[in-house]
Amino acid sequence: MPAHSLSPSATRPVSPLETPSGLLDRASQEEHAGEIQQAMATFREAIATADSAQNRHIQAAALRRLAILYHHAGDSAEARSLAERSRDVALEAGDRLRAAEAVNVLAGVALEVGELDRATQLYQQAAELSQGESALMGRVEQNLGIIANVRGDWDAAKTHYRRSLAAFEAGQDERGTALAYHNLGMVSADQQEWAAAAGHLEQARAIAQRLGDLQLEGLARLNVAEVQIEVGRVEEAQAEVEGALGIFNQLGSERDKADAYRVLGTIYRRTGRTTLAEARLSDAVRLSASTGSALSEAEAARELALLYHDLGRNLDSVRSLTRAHRLFAKLTATRELLSVKNNVRSLENTYLSVVREWGQSIESADSYTYGHCERVATLGAVVAETIGVDDQTALAIQFGAYLHDLGKVKVPHEILNKPGRLTDEEMAVIQQHPVWGVELLADIDFPWDIVPIIRWHHERIDGTGYPDRLSGDEIPLSAQIICVVDVWDALTTRRSYRGAMSVDRALAIMQESQHWWRTEVYQAFLDTVPRN
Repeated sequence: MPAHSLSPSATRPVSPLETPSGLLDRASQEEHAGEIQQAMATFREAIATADSAQNRHIQAAALRRLAILYHHAGDSAEARSLAERSRDVALEAGDRLRAAEAVNVLAGVALEVGELDRATQLYQQAAELSQGESALMGRVEQNLGIIANVRGDWDAAKTHYRRSLAAFEAGQDERGTALAYHNLGMVSADQQEWAAAAGHLEQARAIAQRLGDLQLEGLARLNVAEVQIEVGRVEEAQAEVEGALGIFNQLGSERDKADAYRVLGTIYRRTGRTTLAEARLSDAVRLSASTGSALSEAEAARELALLYHDLGRNLDSVRSLTRAHRLFAKLTATRELLSVKNNVRSLENTYLSVVREWGQSIESADSYTYGHCERVATLGAVVAETIGVDDQTALAIQFGAYLHDLGKVKVPHEILNKPGRLTDEEMAVIQQHPVWGVELLADIDFPWDIVPIIRWHHERIDGTGYPDRLSGDEIPLSAQIICVVDVWDALTTRRSYRGAMSVDRALAIMQESQHWWRTEVYQAFLDTVPRN
């Protein structure tokens, strides 16, 4: 439950002498003191009083501040509506500064919910509204830095943030100065410049504390904690993140609480407190999803996957990796962003590592087949490249290769390791392993087309394969590729019932059986198969 309700409490009577400006000041003081429910009520009083007095400047400012509070509480729709009203009122009054500030809030909302194209457009609009206004140069440069940062151009972002810092300091804007230090700390962390990152973030926190700005103080503390984790100062990191979580809980900032839970879960994972880690990371995923923060949800799901991997819970790990991958892919589809694409590539490497280890663990009980999945994946990738499949199919073939024999975990050990010929009944059990593999993965919606590989890697184009007796083009190309390299590896490695065949003998058998595979698949196999 959030610490404060989104609905403001009943408003206190307004003194006839209390002006719109006075109400705005009082609401700001309540906000900084963490009295969020009352601050929301007072901002609404300021809006209504300013509207009656036709004071559009104060009305626009109060609307924007209220929008920010709703944004922090995770209500993106209300935050957007209030910020749009603030922008329109400010433009009506000819107040470019407040219009730019309102557009900046709109951009922040769009960025949080993954509308990256829209966010970029809005940041650019804020910059255009600020042109020629020297007092706004700090905000202009800050917005440009944000755009560069989401594109992954960290050097450009750092340049813009330094310019914004100079402008804010020249204008004696302490909050702007704190924000510039915070942003410099974040981009330094992106570049793994940990000492610089910690220094900038500490400066941001010191200013925020002096100003009584709890929101910024909490963010600075949380990001300081992430830097401390990276340099191994875990106990200090835990103190920082717990302090930040207390602030976010006081403010009712659900989005920021989700990030704090993720960082706390990371600390617990790295220090071996797995039960606490799972609880906090699950909270982070849930809160991020409920507030529509796709990026935070993806990062929390990835961290939860790493925990499950540490625990050997491979199925749960793959579920969480799949969730994270789909969220990152959604963000990438919204806009071609280097930083998000880098996250996707990193996640795919983690995914591959988890699936590889899972495949190896399946084989570990059988000394005869250990390494089979790795060899099938390696040769399958080469055959796929020779044929010229697209990138997504190539990834599916790699992942499918590691999991193609997953269903064998349900085959009795004595059948898998029988030294002699299998009976018809035993062969029927073996032939169920593709079906069982698919059943084990039934609730995972993989980012790649893996399931057909697992189910049909023993199908043959002449219709003599199993389990579904498919033929011809009914069998996907990816399954055919795994089938041909699977047979090759089985022939050329030692099994419980026979020794490894020579390359020449295996090739002769493959030649006799070439009618099992498409011509282009068999030819690509011949062109790539190792001959020694």
